[in-house]
Amino acid sequence: MELFTPDFGLVFWMFVAFVILFLVLAKWGWPVIIKSMENRADTIDKGVEYAREAKEQLDNARSEAQKYVAEAQKQQAEILRDAAKMKTQIIEEARNEASAEAKKVMDAAKVSIEQSRKEAELQFRNEVSKFSIEIAEKMVRNQMKSDKAQVELVDKLLNEIEKN
Repeated sequence: MELFTPDFGLVFWMFVAFVILFLVLAKWGWPVIIKSMENRADTIDKGVEYAREAKEQLDNARSEAQKYVAEAQKQQAEILRDAAKMKTQIIEEARNEASAEAKKVMDAAKVSIEQSRKEAELQFRNEVSKFSIEIAEKMVRNQMKSDKAQVELVDKLLNEIEKN
């Protein structure tokens, strides 16, 4: 039963031991414990602050990355527009050159055709005149077989020359 109802002496010495322990802990134990808890709290606060700074840096890095991506996309679009303009310009220049070359070829072909036509026409005239002279020669021979026809022809030609 002594455990449930302790003596006054036991309670007194327990109280004295408690007060001594309390004073020793208050003088040397709790300041160390409190200091270590404050250090730990400071470390935790610093970690939280570092985490916030890291988050801010990450957010800044993301926003900068997005800016760079947007700028790169803008430059890409500009380069593509320039390339399309250059493509159109090159195609237009090629068309103009091809058109000019085709015109030169057509002009050369026209000149060649005209020259060939004139040569053919000249050859045709020469052939026709040759045939005409041969026909006229044959007709004149037939008509000039007699001396009387020859004299009439000469008189007629002389009359025409005198009129002119």
